[in-house]
Amino acid sequence: MRYEIRVDGHVSETLTKAFPELDHVVMSGQTVLYGPIVDEAHLYGLLARFQSLGLRVVEMRQLPE
Repeated sequence: MRYEIRVDGHVSETLTKAFPELDHVVMSGQTVLYGPIVDEAHLYGLLARFQSLGLRVVEMRQLPE
């Protein structure tokens, strides 16, 4: 499964390194991280990482294959 996760604001290069499995792009005041997520445990782990780094997820969606 591939997901797109939108985070409020511009996430620094240092913080994006906390998500090595995801690519990212900054657009319209948000940082969009996207890439493969293997299962629910991986997804919840990513969400916990966002929370622990103080990043606010504003949208998350599964992308078509």
